[in-house]
Amino acid sequence: MKIHEFYRGSANITLNGSIAALVPAIIIGVGNLYYFQNNQIMLLTIPFVVYSLISFQIYLFRMKQSISAGRNISLSQSYYQSLFEARHLVVVYMNQQESSVHLFFPDGHQAGIIKKYRQKGFNLFRKPRIYALYNRQDQAVGFYKIKKSTPLIIEVYDQNKRYLGCYEKDRISWLKKKKEIIDEFGNFIGSVEGSGYFMDERILNQSRQQDGRLRRGWMPVEWSSRFPEPNTPVLSLSENLTEKDKLLRMSFLINEYFIER
Repeated sequence: MKIHEFYRGSANITLNGSIAALVPAIIIGVGNLYYFQNNQIMLLTIPFVVYSLISFQIYLFRMKQSISAGRNISLSQSYYQSLFEARHLVVVYMNQQESSVHLFFPDGHQAGIIKKYRQKGFNLFRKPRIYALYNRQDQAVGFYKIKKSTPLIIEVYDQNKRYLGCYEKDRISWLKKKKEIIDEFGNFIGSVEGSGYFMDERILNQSRQQDGRLRRGWMPVEWSSRFPEPNTPVLSLSENLTEKDKLLRMSFLINEYFIER
């Protein structure tokens, strides 16, 4: 998938919603015409018609984005071979019936997706809520298990279900939270700090040096032709991190998009 295909799919979902909203309006209108013939009843159609018109405008906007992005994306394969290879990833959140986070390379090609994990026969992951990180070949390369406890714990596993560590969030005061990253041996290896007013989350190591960052409104100008929304968040991870390190640090995305939202 490429970013313009994502926008097109999003547009089609909105169009379906626009059409679906007209169904009750038509039923009310036809029923009133043949049975009630009461002008007041027609007022009930207004919310459905308004919603349909707004959804249709969003559909047109998304289609315009899709066409604009499609003109500037190469037809060839992506320059990047793996989502762990890229220094920066563009993060697009899809909030539909089942939420998902789509990751794109700067060239507009999809790098991976984070979504709910539903595979059967894995006893360890049967009851808790699990999210998996899939690469562009739709292969699960990491798992995130949410433990509903105080503090909140998100356990991280690699593609072989081997435990790597966890993300831990605890409330210190009414306005302040502690967010830490722990390795498989229980050692503190980093923290996540950010603003409470806008998206700017920083991943710091033990020496308080930055290992990663999730920012909105930072997208480079040269990417704008492929990503029409300039406020789309960008995830940056240090090139010195291993695949295991990146999996562990990306656990904060689960909290950011699937818990706090």
